[in-house]
Amino acid sequence: MNKKVLFICQAAIIAALYVVFGFVSGALGLSSGAIQVRISDALCVLVAFTPAAIPGVTLGCLLYNFLSGCILIDVCLGTLATLIGCLLGWVIVKALKEKIKVLAVAVPIPYVLANALIVPYVLTFYGVDSAYWINFLTVGLGEVIACVVLGLALFYAVYPVRHRIFGTEK
Repeated sequence: MNKKVLFICQAAIIAALYVVFGFVSGALGLSSGAIQVRISDALCVLVAFTPAAIPGVTLGCLLYNFLSGCILIDVCLGTLATLIGCLLGWVIVKALKEKIKVLAVAVPIPYVLANALIVPYVLTFYGVDSAYWINFLTVGLGEVIACVVLGLALFYAVYPVRHRIFGTEK
């Protein structure tokens, strides 16, 4: 298969999964507010397996934020936080190569930090009155649950079959 087509298909599937899992989180009341655990954010670990996860997760976040009725600043800054987290996760992937035990935990960290730093600012536009650092902690905790806890489960579920899923070399 053509590598460009594979990249586009992988990014599109990841984006679609992000949107679906975003709506699942929303239906459970988990996807917004000062304490949020977006199940879809676990997909950030897919950056460890394919660079297509960068546009996939980013586009998925953009689409979910837009389709779920977020305000414009949330759509823009939330998506920016996601992009920054994915790009820095990719830098970690390139630096660590195949150090799997470290990689599994390290890849989601920039994603968690980018969202914990940016989203509390966005929450003020929704009328959340808590101090920035309180929101930093609550958003950060939600991201740790989604990206590290659920992300680790996803990472280890995908790892044994990564070559078949992502078409990478063994």
